[in-house]
Amino acid sequence: MASLPLPSGSSPIKIAALLAIGTTVVAAALVLLLADSLVAAVGFLAMGLVTGGAVFAWRLLGPQQRVEQRTIDWDFTRKLAEASSGAVAVTDRAGRLICANDAFEALFAGFPTPPGLPLDDDGVDRLGAAGRHGWRDGSGYAAGLSIDGKRLSAQVARAGDDADMLVWSFTVLHEEDLAASTEAMIAGHPGDRLGGAGVMAALIASDGRIRAANRVFAARALGGDGEIEGRDFARLLITDSRGLVRFEREGLDGTPLRVLQIPFMEGDHAPVLVAMLDDEDTAPAIGASASAHVRSLVSLMPFGMALVDREGRFLQMNDSFVRAASVDPAAPPLYPGDLVVREDKGAVADAIRRFAGGATHSTDMAVRLKDHPDEPVALTIAGARGLGDAAVFLSLKDNTEETRLKRQVAQATKMQAVGQLAGGVAHDFNNILTAIIGHCDLMMMRHSPGDSDYDDIQQIRTNSNRAASLTRQLLAFSRQQTLRPQVLQLPDVVSEVSNLLKRLMGETVRLDVSHGRGLGAVRADPGQLEQVVVNLAVNARDAIMAANPRGGGTLTIQTRALPAAQVRALGYDILPVADYTTLIVSDTGTGIPPEVLPKIFEPFFTTKEVGKGTGLGLSTVYGIVKQSGGYIFADSKPGQGSSFTLYLPVHTANTSPAPARLSAPRSTVKPAEMWGTGTILLVEDEDMVRAVAERALTRQGYTVLTAENGEVALQILDKTERPDLLISDVVMPLMDGPTMVRHAREKYPDLPIIFMSGYAEEQLRRSIDLDRVAFLPKPFSVQQLAEAARDVLANR
Repeated sequence: MASLPLPSGSSPIKIAALLAIGTTVVAAALVLLLADSLVAAVGFLAMGLVTGGAVFAWRLLGPQQRVEQRTIDWDFTRKLAEASSGAVAVTDRAGRLICANDAFEALFAGFPTPPGLPLDDDGVDRLGAAGRHGWRDGSGYAAGLSIDGKRLSAQVARAGDDADMLVWSFTVLHEEDLAASTEAMIAGHPGDRLGGAGVMAALIASDGRIRAANRVFAARALGGDGEIEGRDFARLLITDSRGLVRFEREGLDGTPLRVLQIPFMEGDHAPVLVAMLDDEDTAPAIGASASAHVRSLVSLMPFGMALVDREGRFLQMNDSFVRAASVDPAAPPLYPGDLVVREDKGAVADAIRRFAGGATHSTDMAVRLKDHPDEPVALTIAGARGLGDAAVFLSLKDNTEETRLKRQVAQATKMQAVGQLAGGVAHDFNNILTAIIGHCDLMMMRHSPGDSDYDDIQQIRTNSNRAASLTRQLLAFSRQQTLRPQVLQLPDVVSEVSNLLKRLMGETVRLDVSHGRGLGAVRADPGQLEQVVVNLAVNARDAIMAANPRGGGTLTIQTRALPAAQVRALGYDILPVADYTTLIVSDTGTGIPPEVLPKIFEPFFTTKEVGKGTGLGLSTVYGIVKQSGGYIFADSKPGQGSSFTLYLPVHTANTSPAPARLSAPRSTVKPAEMWGTGTILLVEDEDMVRAVAERALTRQGYTVLTAENGEVALQILDKTERPDLLISDVVMPLMDGPTMVRHAREKYPDLPIIFMSGYAEEQLRRSIDLDRVAFLPKPFSVQQLAEAARDVLANR
């Protein structure tokens, strides 16, 4: 509360003394002039000064009657001003601000003096006129004021004992309250009174749907069947060839209507009040022509519509058309061609010229707007007859949301196609790498670490393992890798890799980890989730160092619980409503450019320099998350860092029996006890893989029978005795592995089986419904193959 005391006046004693001295001097001058005696004049002057001095001394030294100036109870004034819900200020006769409440300070960002307030447009002039009326008439009023988009009204009143002050009261007008009040009035008793006078009233929202209507309107429009609120206003009306409007329920034989549109509020999304009367004279519903009526209906349509004359110039554009075409209301275009890019101007102009000349059918065109040249929109052009000056009708569909969804579907389709290609390539590479690694193992058995060739063979094997890791990343992206899912907590996974992350981040990048409460358990492969965290952290580190090589930055890892209600509020089209546990990895790095953001999860896409990235880091993250049943979204702005959010569904216990799984062989023998006996039937369509596997098993002491496909393997089983173990590839020509095993199990039900494949176990589980089956993923080494065979035979 601001206050300023009134200034005090001058001392009455001093003023009286000055007046007495002046009077004495004047009187002495008159005596000198009339009597022409200097002695008499001086004596008169001395007598006057003595008398005046005595009176002054008596007034000064004697009891004085103190003049009390008027005081104002500012505490009472302050409480009275604060009790007001609006902004209040008080000024004096000199135009000075005496006091103002806190609402006044908040509304006007300080204590400016009325009427000189920071108002929009001519608000100061209108407020000044209200102040002049207040001094003259005792009160004044100013409406239509605005500041920072807020609409105000001001009430000015003269106050004070001497009527020497003005009280300024400001009220903020809330348009939504006005719309709600109007809605309540139309649906209530005032609406019934309008209906009694023959007026049908309805409040129409910006999308063309009815917010409220009186009972007469509802009865005429629906016949008392159903609720009127929420219905499309335009669908309740029909128009005949003369432009007369009737209720659609009453048909062309119904009473014509006169429609009055009352725009009582401003703004693009403001509702419109519509009043309708029975027009017994069958005159056009609005205005003097059908064209005026159509224009009124066009303005109410919830989709983009415009009318063009025979010269090709715009006559009217409704609000939806203005928004869809990104039209500047301050500088509207003259011709439709002004809205599109230069390449489409000719086609649009020719089409409008053709329909203005008499073409009767309509056409749809894909055009590119100047403001959005990369996203074509649908423009419908049709001829218009009987509408006065209007000759061509335009309809523009705002398909921004549809285009976004199409882009997402196209991206998902492309990612799926690339994933299938990557999975097939990885499968073929796994066969090649199995042969390379196997031959390296066989050669290393014939060389000792001191031989000259041993290091070369070891180098070949090391590079082969690196290539195998790349294929595993491709399989991760295509969601075809073998996962070992467990029920776990995300904070435990983050804790496992936190020490590794600190070493990877270095000294300049700070790691900030926080966990939320009430986190639900998820079902995923902990090793693969750790790889997800590491890959995201490494990318974040590189972005931070690129933005600030010396100062570093902060890498933040958060885990949060996200219930289904919050998921529904997010409004993601591709995120099902469920309970999720989220992992958020954000950084303070350079950010991701908008043109790069849609491509970051594609395999082999990278913005790093040659030799500093394979482009498989984020694609691996994407594949692991999707294969775990989760979702991942990236959000970034250039120069403001990036944020990756992982949504993993909360695991719920399933009491139904789990489907049969392929089981990986578990080692029950020591590595030194690799020698074995027995007969193994090896089925593999790749010659190089079959040759390596046969040599490896033979060196371990087994008798190996080989077959290049399933049919040959069944023939061998018919001619020979029962083998001790069957090792087979899954995908083979003529007859695949699972089909061959089913036939073999008919003859030998307890025959042990090992499936080997370059595809993921989870992918194969859908087509393999066999029990007591082990799985060996490619590429594998000679040691791994020997261990798998020995484990299965030992656990028979």
